[in-house]
Amino acid sequence: MIFRVRLILTMLLAGTAVCFQSCNKSSENTAVEEDIPKEVSYNFDIRPILSDKCLACHGPDANKREAGLRLDVAENAFKALQENPKAHALVAGKPELSQVYLRITTADTALRMPPTGSNLKLTQREVDLIGKWIKQGAKYEKHWAFVAPKKPALPEVDNKDWPKNEIDYFILDKQEQKGLEPNAEADKERLLKRLSLDLTGLPPTLKMMDEFMADNSANAYEKMVDQLLKNPAYGEKMAIHWLDLARYADSHGYQDDGYRTQWPWRDWVIHAFNKNMHYNDFVTWQLAGDLLPNSSKEQLLATGFNRNHKITEEGGVIPEEYRIMYVTDRNDLFGKGLLGVTLECAHCHDHKYDPFSQKEYYQMFAFFNNVKEVGIESVIGGPETYAKKPLMEISNQDVKDILTFVNKPDTNRLIVSVMGDLDTLRKTHILLRGVYDAPGDEVQPATPTSILPFDKNLPKNRLGLSKWLFDKRNPLTSRVYVNILWQEFFGKGIVKTSGDFGMQGELPSHPALLDWLATDFMDHGWDIKRLVKQMVTSATYKQSAVVTKEKLATDPDNILLARGPRYRIHAEFIKDLVLASSGLLNKTIGGPSVKPYQPAGLWEGATSGRGLLSVYNQDHGGALYRRGMYTLIKRTVPPPTMSIFDASNRDLCEVKRLKTNTPLQALVMMNDPAVLEASRVLAAKLLQEKTESKDKITKAFRLIVCRKPSEKELDVLTAYYDKQIKSIKPATAEKMVAVGEYPLTKNLDKKAQAALMRVISTIYNLEETITKS
Repeated sequence: MIFRVRLILTMLLAGTAVCFQSCNKSSENTAVEEDIPKEVSYNFDIRPILSDKCLACHGPDANKREAGLRLDVAENAFKALQENPKAHALVAGKPELSQVYLRITTADTALRMPPTGSNLKLTQREVDLIGKWIKQGAKYEKHWAFVAPKKPALPEVDNKDWPKNEIDYFILDKQEQKGLEPNAEADKERLLKRLSLDLTGLPPTLKMMDEFMADNSANAYEKMVDQLLKNPAYGEKMAIHWLDLARYADSHGYQDDGYRTQWPWRDWVIHAFNKNMHYNDFVTWQLAGDLLPNSSKEQLLATGFNRNHKITEEGGVIPEEYRIMYVTDRNDLFGKGLLGVTLECAHCHDHKYDPFSQKEYYQMFAFFNNVKEVGIESVIGGPETYAKKPLMEISNQDVKDILTFVNKPDTNRLIVSVMGDLDTLRKTHILLRGVYDAPGDEVQPATPTSILPFDKNLPKNRLGLSKWLFDKRNPLTSRVYVNILWQEFFGKGIVKTSGDFGMQGELPSHPALLDWLATDFMDHGWDIKRLVKQMVTSATYKQSAVVTKEKLATDPDNILLARGPRYRIHAEFIKDLVLASSGLLNKTIGGPSVKPYQPAGLWEGATSGRGLLSVYNQDHGGALYRRGMYTLIKRTVPPPTMSIFDASNRDLCEVKRLKTNTPLQALVMMNDPAVLEASRVLAAKLLQEKTESKDKITKAFRLIVCRKPSEKELDVLTAYYDKQIKSIKPATAEKMVAVGEYPLTKNLDKKAQAALMRVISTIYNLEETITKS
């Protein structure tokens, strides 16, 4: 045990050292100021400065605007100043006459902008950029993300042999500009692990490894891609990012946090990805399946997307206050998840940075305000509270004839919350300061004009909104989803702030590539599997993750993608890898969520004491070995192991998970009963094989790490096994193999099993095991 702890601590400390070195180099790199570009761009050079340093006082929010000056709109910025009609903030071509430039360069602290009390300060480079921009004519541009993408030509590159598809031309062009060269292709073992985890969330099987290693044909990799895309586990893996976005959970939230049966909608999402439902239909069914002509029960089930929000069951609440909260949630999800903008910032006032007025917020709000729902429907209790009206019931006949993908395990009543509008139109008002009981002017359904005005010929309902969303002139829809998928496979989006394409968001690292992918995605019918295949068959994706000192110094965050992606896999897939590699995985798709091992007392210590979820009653048998995505999520007390590995608690729409690194994660891998049980079960299986100890350890290593161990690694692990088998006491061995509920294998040498179990547990605790590299 001491050896094991030391080994893991050594790995953690080594990782920490790398982190400090990387951070220091990153800081040094940031300190080196880049040259001023020959042509200064408003969108890529000037707007970010204004957004960070100026627009809080001189931006879209009229209530916070100082001196009547607005700098984000050209006609306002060039006007005579309100306080001095003889002066102008900007004079094209003349910095010396432009008050903006004069105020950011003055030595007088009483006049200097930004004000000294704001704690904001322009760097010399930012000052020089603004000066050069004014000298070049101070040309304004519409925000890049609000201009419909046009398909750019492929850039010319020097290394014409490297690109595998169009993606690579854009990536290589940027690398060559910075004097970088791409990495060589990753070795086949690591590449297969990366691909399998990305497309199915599961490690490759030994059979897959052996076949891929033996296949020397030119299209061996593409054949493996096609095989994995057809695997039913693909739909499960792809569903995870959508469940985060759609804030899917198994409880209502708030204090009582009662049980809900929304899982059939989750089953539909998996089904939709597996059958490659194209993105426009996938989203339209979820936004407005109930409004489609002759809508089917499947289309109605899809609308559960917009009923996944938190719902109160507490007595004494004000119903209208909570109903407004539900509509607000749907509106904010639409903005963040589908448009990639911070629309919610205009809930109480005009947006301070983006061109969204409070009126436009409530015009969007109107699309979701006609749902036939109430703020509170019933008090927590029996099955009638598992779903809230409007709802649909799923019968056994439905599962047999229509909803064949729903894994309904029994004959109990199954109900799901779905969308359904009132017969009459509910009026929508601007809510003053965003307060539910302070209605202002009435508004009609419409969309922000800065993105794309709403076509008057479209119906003013959710179906019309979906048609607007997938209008090819809409500048955001395709870009936003392409970026989310890129984030799934490369660790970060082309736009790092994947939920904010507005003026405060990060600029795209490869704007031309983003536009090429977005237009290509639309041109090919919003085909998701085709887009996924494009990404994973690119030379960019297939690169080795090895990093040199030179590349780490030049590009510490791998923005230019001159090496392969390397980061820890999602919480759900860590559990999946452990279960799959040990042979414990229950591959059943869909069905009610399950309650695996969990520390005692967590629910009981944070509950109102009412309802099915007041006490944690652990499941048994095959339910313990379901994939991580099927773990029941109680919003007020989310699954602790998954939370430690940064899984979403599904309170709100989340398009990007955090990636943290804490000692708690190491402690989970060392002590979680699921990991220890998997170690015990795999050890038992290997001991029943008539092979040498080195062969058993090699097989365990391949199953878990997905490659053959080096000779040195094998020697260390074998020596550890030999030492353990000599030193473990019978009583200790007896206690070790008793972990978990999976039946014990009879007639095994318990000392040998405990010793091999420790070796396998050590392999599970390797950093490489849960890292995509």
